[in-house]
Amino acid sequence: MAQLGLGFDDAPTGELHRLFFALWPDEALRPRIAATAVSVVSEHAPGGRPLKPDRYHVTLQFLGDFRPLPSSLVEDAKAAAAAVRSPAFELSLDEVGSFRGANVWWIGSQHAPDGLRALFDALGRSLAQHRVPVKSSASFVPHLTVQRDVRRFIAPTPVPPLPWPVREFVLIDSQPGRGTPYEVIGRWPLG
Repeated sequence: MAQLGLGFDDAPTGELHRLFFALWPDEALRPRIAATAVSVVSEHAPGGRPLKPDRYHVTLQFLGDFRPLPSSLVEDAKAAAAAVRSPAFELSLDEVGSFRGANVWWIGSQHAPDGLRALFDALGRSLAQHRVPVKSSASFVPHLTVQRDVRRFIAPTPVPPLPWPVREFVLIDSQPGRGTPYEVIGRWPLG
């Protein structure tokens, strides 16, 4: 098994898989996020390229890049997710901003709800208990990327709120080299 970035010496083979847990907007919310992104980008002209709405998500825990994707890791990650008990919550997407040096613009929340941090923490503990290594930072900054390769930084700026009733979290397999939408390989309810 070759795993990128974790010190294994095996030569990478097969397609790259990026594995992560995320909040996944429903089909009614995605076009509203896209409309907000278009409005902000039109007003501030950062350059770059927009993310397609089918790629919108808020990353909870990033597991890493793998080539190939180990089925045992996927099963362990699913078992960890199934053990999480966390309440549903309301997330308000009411702010846009960017990270210096990251060249992305995002939509996020001025005041992330306690339920979001509780979910992040519960999932992190469960992954550790199931011996699933994560590459996420302890300084969780929830955000949904809408524009990549931007040339301008934007300070956090309020936008009309987009209410998001968060009722589940998902496990995503992204294959960056293929240019295909993310594949949801597991869903777990909150509540």
